Amino acid sequence: MTNNAPQRTFGFMASLDFRSWPPEEIARALSGLGYRAVEWTLAHFHPSRSPDELAGLVRIPERYGLIASEAVVQQDFVTLDQALYEERVNLVAAAIPAAAAAGITTLNLFTGPAPWVPTAPRLGQDIGEGQAWALVLKAFARLLPLAERHRIYLAVEVVFGHLCHDYYTLRELLDHFDSEFLAVNFDPSHFQLYGNDVPWAIRRLGPRVRHVHLKDVAGRPGTHGRDFIFPLLGEGIMDWTAFIAALDDIGYNSALSVEFEAFAYYERVLDKDPVRAAALSMEQITRLFPGK
Repeated sequence: MTNNAPQRTFGFMASLDFRSWPPEEIARALSGLGYRAVEWTLAHFHPSRSPDELAGLVRIPERYGLIASEAVVQQDFVTLDQALYEERVNLVAAAIPAAAAAGITTLNLFTGPAPWVPTAPRLGQDIGEGQAWALVLKAFARLLPLAERHRIYLAVEVVFGHLCHDYYTLRELLDHFDSEFLAVNFDPSHFQLYGNDVPWAIRRLGPRVRHVHLKDVAGRPGTHGRDFIFPLLGEGIMDWTAFIAALDDIGYNSALSVEFEAFAYYERVLDKDPVRAAALSMEQITRLFPGK
C-alpha cells in the first residue's frame, strides 16, 4: 500500500541546555537525530550586538541540511516600567530587519505578563486588563508597519497566564489590526489547557498559522508544575491525530518544532542532556506521526 502522508519538516527549539552550546554543535546533533529544522532563540543571537549576527547564525544549520524555521524574540510587553517597555519594543524592532537580512520570515512573539517572572505585574491585581491591552496594542502598532515593510511575520504564541492565552484572547489581538503580517505561532498545549477545540482553532486561524510547536499538556489552568505540566509528547491530553489532520486541512507545510518543557523529566531522568531530550522527542514523533 502506498503511503500518501505528506513529508513533514520536524524541528527542535534550541532551548534547554542548548542555550550554552555552540550553534554548530547544536546543528550537528539535531541533524544526526533526523531533524530538519532548528528554532533559534535570543540565547544565540541578539540584534543589539550586530545586525549581521542572525544572518551568520542561519548559515550554520544549512551546512547540516537544516533550515532555521523561525527566530524566537519573545518580549513581555505588559510591564509598569516604561524604560523596560521601550527596551523590549526596540529589541523586537531591531530583530525585524535582522531577520529580513538573514532570510528568516517569521519571528515568534508573545504578549505577557509572564507569570513565571516574579517582577511581572499580575493581571487584575497590579495592572488592569484594559491597561495591559493598551500596552500590547501600542507595541504591535509600532512594530507592524516595520514588519510589513520588511515582509516579516510577527507570529504570536498564546501562553498560559498571559493576556493572549487562548483562541479568544488571541482573536482580540488579530482582529484589532488589518495586517497579514500579524500571524500565529500555534502551540497547541496552551489552547488545549484552556479548553479550546484545537482542530477547530487551527481551521479558524487558517493561513495565519505561520509556525507550529509540538508540546503536550495535562492538567487545568493555574500554576505550572502544580495544576498543570507539559509532559512528554503523547503523554498528555492532546489528540495528535486530529491536530495533524487540521494542519493538513489548512495546507500547512512549514516546520513542526518541538518545544521541550517536560522540565522535571529533563532534570531527574535525562540529567539535563538536551541531546537526550531531542532524541526522545524524535522517537515520540516517529510514533505519533507515522509516515513522517
